[in-house]
Amino acid sequence: MMEKAAAAGRWVVVMVLVMAAIFEGTRSLNLCDMNDDGILACKPSVSKPNPVDPPTKECCKALKGANLTCLCSYRNSLLLPSLGIDPDLALALPAKCNLTTPAGC
Repeated sequence: MMEKAAAAGRWVVVMVLVMAAIFEGTRSLNLCDMNDDGILACKPSVSKPNPVDPPTKECCKALKGANLTCLCSYRNSLLLPSLGIDPDLALALPAKCNLTTPAGC
């Protein structure tokens, strides 16, 4: 009986450690070479109902270092809306930052 209790206790500790590792990994978001600071800098320009226009210098700087082809791949994804980002507004950002939008985007 004591062995079962000890094994259950170890199992709980392992599960807590796994959950902590998962939580820590999700705290920082990197989307197409944009870290969470870059995403946060651009979020006011890509969030409805009142997007900020033009985007901030910080947003354009972050977007300049981003993989725009990768970002285009999220056009029809549920990821951007789940982050509060309007895909149409997001895809308009490169032009507003004087960046070339990838072909077919």
